[in-house]
Amino acid sequence: MQTPSPTDVLSVGQLNRLAKQLLEDCFSQVSVVGELSNLARPGSGHWYFTLKDDRAQIRCAMFKSRNFAVRFQPQAGQQVQITGKVSLYEGRGDYQLIVDTMQPAGAGALAQAFEQLKQELKAAGKFDRKRALPKRVRHLAVITSPTGAAIRDVLSVIARRWPALRVTLIPSQVQGEAAAAQLVNALKLANQLSGDDRPDVVLLTRGGGSLEDLWPFNERSVADAVFSSELPVVSAVGHEVDFSIADFVADLRAPTPSAAAELLCPDQMEVRTYLSSLNASLQNQILRTLRGARERQQSLHKRLRNPAQLISERSQRLDERELYLQRLIGQLLQTHRHRVNSLEKRLLSLSPSRQLTQQQRQLEETQKRLMVAVRNALRHQQQRLNHTAEMIRKLSPDGTLQRGYAIVLDARGKAVTDAGSLSQGDTLQARFGRGRATATVTTVEPAGEDSSANPAPTPTGN
Repeated sequence: MQTPSPTDVLSVGQLNRLAKQLLEDCFSQVSVVGELSNLARPGSGHWYFTLKDDRAQIRCAMFKSRNFAVRFQPQAGQQVQITGKVSLYEGRGDYQLIVDTMQPAGAGALAQAFEQLKQELKAAGKFDRKRALPKRVRHLAVITSPTGAAIRDVLSVIARRWPALRVTLIPSQVQGEAAAAQLVNALKLANQLSGDDRPDVVLLTRGGGSLEDLWPFNERSVADAVFSSELPVVSAVGHEVDFSIADFVADLRAPTPSAAAELLCPDQMEVRTYLSSLNASLQNQILRTLRGARERQQSLHKRLRNPAQLISERSQRLDERELYLQRLIGQLLQTHRHRVNSLEKRLLSLSPSRQLTQQQRQLEETQKRLMVAVRNALRHQQQRLNHTAEMIRKLSPDGTLQRGYAIVLDARGKAVTDAGSLSQGDTLQARFGRGRATATVTTVEPAGEDSSANPAPTPTGN
């Protein structure tokens, strides 16, 4: 808890809350002895009272969840010992004690001895061993007072629930100074039984009472005898709110003697109901099995047919199969026949004589086409030749001369192409399309002069 600093300013609620936390942390478990006064029991079930002595008093609250375990009726003026924690009621700022347990003040020494022995045995591991009880108890040994209410309750429950359970009573005092030794001897006697007399479980029990009345079951010797028992031990001491050392050491603790008897024997009505349920379930299962077998028998009977009818049906099915095979064979033969015809046609088309005839026919046709092509080519070439000859004829010197032109030759017989190469008085020879003439040059006009002013020389014929 964080302590506020002197400079912090707290509200009243914050202050009360911090004070409550401080008290509960410092006094979480205290034991106080005092006198009861001002005891109030409102409808909520909680107890509110004051615990006082000759010098002081403190308010106390014991809530319903705690006060139900108190085994006596507290009265004003009674000396009690309580345990709890110191707290604070924030609404009023009242300092109070929240009580967990309450007992008469004289029982404080016994309670302290109880807690001390409990812690010692717990540390020794004697509370840890818990053996499983038999699933079905046939023989039960009960250690208790033969005149107490516990044995009557146990026998009454057994007679009502499971009368077949064998019960052996091992008598022992359950209260007083001699009770602890008798309880130890009774446990030893139960473990010494053998054969058919040996019980399956030992029940250690008695009715309710004060802490002093139940004290023999809190003795160390009884706890050691319970722990040393070879037989499983069930402890049922007092009422539901009562706990003894024997309860902690035993293999199983029952809240009351009657509850122990109910735990150790089945309920015959429940068993009868269970057996009836099993019987009904078995009958239903048998009926379902018979019904299923009957249905299967009827189904098989329907499926079972006359052998003659079966033979007739099989014969008819055989005829159908035969007709089917015949149709299938016919279809296969027809298919193969078509394939053979197709192969024959292919074979004829691939025959050498037929191919030679076709090749011969193709050769003749090709030869005819070749002759026609050759004649056409020759005709075309002849036409081209004639045309070329005509062109050559027209373009030849003779052809040119025939069109009115003349060739001028010098004295050496060479054609004159340039007037600049001539001189006056040169003799020229002109060749015409028909005949020749000789001329003498009288005038020369070189190239570049006006030819229209000086007409071309006129050769003078000889």
